[in-house]
Parts: sequence; C-alpha cells; structure tokens
Amino acid sequence: MHTVQLNALALPQKMNWLQYAIAPRPIALASTIDKDGNSNLSPFSFFNLFSYDPPVVIFSTVKRGRNNTHKHTFENISEVPEVVINICDYAIVQQINLASTEYAKGTDEFIKAGFTKLPSLYIKPPRVKEAKVQLECKVLEIKSLGDIGGSGQLIIAEVICMHVDESILNEDGSAIDQTKLHHVARLGGDWYCKVDATNLFKVIRPVRDLGIGIDGLPAAIRISKILTGNHLAQLANVKEIPFVDASFDDEQLKNIIQYYSVSPDEMEAELHRYAKELLDKGNVNGAWQVLLASV
Repeated sequence: MHTVQLNALALPQKMNWLQYAIAPRPIALASTIDKDGNSNLSPFSFFNLFSYDPPVVIFSTVKRGRNNTHKHTFENISEVPEVVINICDYAIVQQINLASTEYAKGTDEFIKAGFTKLPSLYIKPPRVKEAKVQLECKVLEIKSLGDIGGSGQLIIAEVICMHVDESILNEDGSAIDQTKLHHVARLGGDWYCKVDATNLFKVIRPVRDLGIGIDGLPAAIRISKILTGNHLAQLANVKEIPFVDASFDDEQLKNIIQYYSVSPDEMEAELHRYAKELLDKGNVNGAWQVLLASV
C-alpha cells in the first residue's frame, strides 16, 4: 500500500487525494438569500442525509484556500438561516457546474446558469424549478471545523418539506422510482458519475434473524479460490445453510456432475465457477444448490 501523510501535503494535494478516494458524493445545489433579498446559488458535494426524524441534512462550505474567505452561501446563511437544497441530476449537471463559478457578490447565479426561480412555501430562498427534487430547509446550526483556508463549515439543516417532480415517481405515486431520477455525483478533479438503469444494482440487506456469516460457511466454500469475498458474503447472508432441494432442476449442474464425476477436484472447481456466475446474477438460492452438490 502507498501511504499518504496528509499533514505533510499542501492543500491542493490534500484535496486531490481525498476527492478521488472519497467518492461518489451527492451534490446539493444550495439556494440562499441575504438580508437584502439577493439570492445566491451554488453546488456543494460535501453533502448527505444524516437523520430521518427529524429529517436533517448536512452540507459544508469550505473556506477559500487562496485567501481564507467564506463562500457567499455561508455569508447568506449567517444572515438568513434558511436554504433550499436542490438535488443534482444529469439533466441539469452542466448548468449546476456553471453555477459553481465564483461570480462577484450580488451576481444572480439563477440568471447566469439559466435556472428558473420558484417561490418556496415556508422559507425565503427560492427553489430551482428545473431540479426534480427540492428540499426547503431551516438551518439548525453552523459548525466550524477550522479557521484556515480549506477548512469546512458544516451547515446542519432540517428539511421542512420536499417537492418532487411527478415524472420520477413510481406507478402509484407513493415513492421516487430510483430508475427515473438520474442522480449525478461528484468524483475527483473534473470527474462525475451518472446513476441510471445501466449501472444500478441491488444488494439484499442482512436478514433480520442474523446471517450465518462467512465463518459459518462450510470450509470447502469458505476457502474457495474462485469465489471472492463478495460472493461469500452473499452466501453467508442467510439465517441457516439451506438443505438440498430435490426439485432443483438445472441442466448445467447436471452436465458438470456427469462430465467431471471422475475428478472430484475439477468438479468442485467447475461448481464454484458456475455458482460464481449465478451469484453475479443475484441468484443466491441457485448458487447454494450448486455448491451443496460438492459439499
């Protein structure tokens, strides 16, 4: 492993190492307003959800490295502790990038980036019409992480209400359809990533009755040279080792047993390869039945 001593690096180098490693990061397009009614719009990728009840999100502005000054968003929230967090998606990512430009104070980034203002229901800052999710928030606390350039200033905010575009809802309108909201997340440098149906996958949450764990797997499976840690974890996320299912009918399993029956070691390897294929497709039950043929 290459060890990086962050304290020995200049700020740009620290940023480079951390931003590339700690990613992807969701992007909050924060709309704020100053005491004179001037609005500001700026994106922040130091952002996430931290509580359900109360619903609390946190994002962080960072003091400028070149002159140790605060961002306009921080200054506005210090005057008017309210913010609309508009969620970044692929349809508006270039406009959001443009809004990150450090325009002079008083410049309206809504106009510069071509966004449309919508009045909020409960707070003063306007919403971004083009954003498919808009969160009206009251700021609970501002917590400084330091007084030097590059130090974060945490904005802790309670979500008062959400506005969600109907185009991204599921069929009965009860929730957001993850395949319809194409989130964009920040990586390092100029890199971003897009979430859509081509790169979505599900990970089944641990069973409520406690999974057996990797240490509970039969030794022949646990020490496999073919199955990875991810594969073993899928198998171990069951409350007990399954029994052989006599009704399990699989032609490839039959062929492996027939062809490799004279060589147990080769048959075990082939069964593990086939189980790997099934696990990669999310078929845990099928993989277990294949592996049980060699245990």
